[in-house]
Amino acid sequence: MSNGQESQFVLPKPGRVLKAVMLALFAVWLAFALGMNWGGVPPETFYLFAGSTQLILEGEVWRIFTAPLLHVPSVGGIAFVLIGLYFLTPTLEEQWGGPRLLRFLAVSSLFAYTFQALLELALGASLSAKLVGEYWMSFVPAIEAIAIAWALTFKGQTVRLFFVLPVTSRGLILFVVGMSVLYVITLERPMCGLLSPFGGMIAGYLFGGGTPSPARRFWLSLRLARLEREAQRDRQARKRRVQGSSLRVIPGARDEAAKDDDDDKRGPDGKLLN
Repeated sequence: MSNGQESQFVLPKPGRVLKAVMLALFAVWLAFALGMNWGGVPPETFYLFAGSTQLILEGEVWRIFTAPLLHVPSVGGIAFVLIGLYFLTPTLEEQWGGPRLLRFLAVSSLFAYTFQALLELALGASLSAKLVGEYWMSFVPAIEAIAIAWALTFKGQTVRLFFVLPVTSRGLILFVVGMSVLYVITLERPMCGLLSPFGGMIAGYLFGGGTPSPARRFWLSLRLARLEREAQRDRQARKRRVQGSSLRVIPGARDEAAKDDDDDKRGPDGKLLN
């Protein structure tokens, strides 16, 4: 990564949170790969944790939380996810800190799959079958969110795309959006579905596009507006209480006498005498 025209290749150094996330994803994948290929675990057990819009509506809500952790037991799927995490996430963890990164990954995954589920319901059965499928899973939508968040956080910087091709932050956004659009055009449906990557991109902007993020800025503006309304109501309530009271402040004779006494103590030059 570089601010100038030349980019120097440096291997990223993942922090503790990123290492834990990568290890957890790999552990889940390894458990199902060994279980299904060597332990006789039936595919039904695997799909019990996969995302399914229809089954979630029927009450199996846990699926939307477990779907991002699930990957088919093949090398390509988990390798793409781990490389995607290792590619850009270390710099975000260094910039944001571990807790914010962890929240970002969790919220982005949930947002992306919720976005897809809502669109699936709106589009109807025939079209959603082409774009989504019966089951959906994988951490890919979070990778899309990471790419957008990185590009918006490090504007103007250059990174080597998959450690080879140097691209700018704007070029990275164009690449991510363009690839997702091409997948829709060709109907090459990944395990996460064709709509969740767009939800991931939106999440990358909302929750990672700056510090504070656009979503947090919007929430803070709503909170400020609410506090201002409450303060305005308090001022109006105090004003009504004062207007409704029969008590009045009347200048007292003591004040007038004190004023006359001060006038008596002034000298010819108008100053008070000691």
